Amino acid sequence: MDDDEGDRFSDAIRLLLLIAAVCEPLNEAEQQAAPKDAVAVLRAEGRLQKLDFWLRNPDYLADELLNDYEREKEPINLELAGDILDSDEPEICAIPMLRYLFGAFEYIDLAMSILAVPRLVVVVPRRTVKRVLQDNYYLTAKGRDLAERATEQFPVLAWYTERARLVRALAEATGHSALALRQRQYLQRDYAQTPLNEVIPSIADRARARLARLRAEAEQGDAA
Repeated sequence: MDDDEGDRFSDAIRLLLLIAAVCEPLNEAEQQAAPKDAVAVLRAEGRLQKLDFWLRNPDYLADELLNDYEREKEPINLELAGDILDSDEPEICAIPMLRYLFGAFEYIDLAMSILAVPRLVVVVPRRTVKRVLQDNYYLTAKGRDLAERATEQFPVLAWYTERARLVRALAEATGHSALALRQRQYLQRDYAQTPLNEVIPSIADRARARLARLRAEAEQGDAA
């Protein structure tokens, strides 16, 4: 297997685990129109790209948890951010993305084709006569089962599922649309100021300094 094939396979596994963690179950009416054996759906490639950015960039995910901590003062968000930033996760797990006109983006057609051929995920475009409006990603029972077995048999993959659940919680607090997620990500200065077609830079050092400051403030508050 050459590097390109290995990267596509790795991307496919990551996307499968992400979709399995964040997709929404189908109601009875949706099941009638959904592909055979579909059990859940993630709507819109734009939303998938934004969720994948947080999964691929643990430093940005942690910094958003710190944003939530400052707004809500829930200690769990500080703890979760600390779990990420106290480790080397932002360095060893990062998979950088380029910034395009509508934010972080990467072509995923090849990776998705690896999932589509065995019908782990079925991609269904919603279109008008002239253009595709959005792609919807239907997780099948086979895809769900494979995602569960993969994390059981290969514990290293469980990291993706654990982080994807954090990503899902962050998205639910933000709004389900790609627009809401994009707007939140553009509030990050480094993200927004990245020139088009260039790699969005790491903010690990800044996030760690912020974590240290918030921890110190929390300790002072507890001591008061």
